[in-house]
Amino acid sequence: MRVLAEEEEDMLPSTPGKVKIERAGAMTRQLHRCFASTGTMFLWALFLVAMTATYLSFHSFVDTSSRYFAASWGGLHWERQIRASASPRRPPGSAEGAGLSVLVTGAAGFVGTHCSLALRKRGDGVVGIDNFNKYYDPSLKKARRALLASHGVFVVEGDINDGRLLTKLFDVVPFTHVLHLAAQAGVRYAMENPASYVHSNIAGLVSLLEACKEADPQPAVVWASSSSVYGLNDAVPFSEAHRTDRPASLYAATKKAGEEITHTYNHIYGLSVTGLRFFTVYGPWGRPDMAYFSFTRNILQGKPITVYRGRDHVDLARDFTYIDDIVRGCLASLDTAGRSTGTGGRKRGPAPYRIFNLGNTAPVTVPTLVSILERYLRVNAKKNVVEMPGNGDVPFTHANISLAREQLGYKPTTSLEMGLKKFVRWYLSYYGYNRGTQAFNNL
Repeated sequence: MRVLAEEEEDMLPSTPGKVKIERAGAMTRQLHRCFASTGTMFLWALFLVAMTATYLSFHSFVDTSSRYFAASWGGLHWERQIRASASPRRPPGSAEGAGLSVLVTGAAGFVGTHCSLALRKRGDGVVGIDNFNKYYDPSLKKARRALLASHGVFVVEGDINDGRLLTKLFDVVPFTHVLHLAAQAGVRYAMENPASYVHSNIAGLVSLLEACKEADPQPAVVWASSSSVYGLNDAVPFSEAHRTDRPASLYAATKKAGEEITHTYNHIYGLSVTGLRFFTVYGPWGRPDMAYFSFTRNILQGKPITVYRGRDHVDLARDFTYIDDIVRGCLASLDTAGRSTGTGGRKRGPAPYRIFNLGNTAPVTVPTLVSILERYLRVNAKKNVVEMPGNGDVPFTHANISLAREQLGYKPTTSLEMGLKKFVRWYLSYYGYNRGTQAFNNL
């Protein structure tokens, strides 16, 4: 029994309260370890959050920076170029008055290049924009841009559907006028790529008008419609008073839609708008998809050309209009446009809305065109004469220009003979045919 008592005595503490003290110390050490562990975890958590935030911020910065540097516009140097190009250079007190500051869309295109050069030549400020698409050889557009650059005209590479770019341009320069020539052209190509016409001729037009109506000051807008809007109209010559609700092609339909859209922006927002219905424009630096251009190329290369005829073997006829005459009509439209009346997208009063035909008012048949080219090129064409397919083309065009003559002083002066002579001389020079020969020099 004594042994058991001793064993039990050994199991008891030698000092009263010792167990409680040791237990309390153990619990305190555990709590310290716990808090220390929790604090460490908290610090690690904060560290991880900070690292994640830093990574995301850096990734966003890199992404934004890469987009910025990849863009073809923006930056202080770019803005300086824009302002310099947009600054008028007419001398103070000149007979023409203060110079215009014009944004030209489609500036590297055929009509856009000629209009930009003419504006710069007379002392106006000009900034161009062009997306350099591949509808035809972009090298020709780049050559036009180089020509413009040599005359002090800066062309931004960008799309009129880019609202941020347009807003930036109007922020940098208070343009007085916009000459809107950018569009997807061509009647037949619409059967291959209809979406491109909606993208450029409708969506692009709306994007531009949105930028114009928000600009302060609002610019006056002159834009290129088309004689194609007359569609199936058979009353000649075509007058602005004739109906245009029967388009024969998608291209024509998009241009007609453009006329309705511009009227809406004029009515709601007070934009001054002038629409110009061009009639078969031709000349140096022209579009390779046009008949006179492709005929010249194929004749020189010994390839056959396709000449379309209408029903009952009737020759197709066009109101061919030389580029210089079109340019004079465009500049006269800018000069007489009248001011927009809106501010910050709000209309303060009625603004001008006008539509004019710009043609030569002297239709010529396609076979006559070919014979003139043959004479200047000194080569007989190999012709395939076929009936015109149902691709939206029309058998003839003929402009009534009395309204443009009355209000713009528009008077075309270049015959098809003279205009084609100038075109052939340019073509032979640009593409390197017969340069320096007697035949070339006699043109």
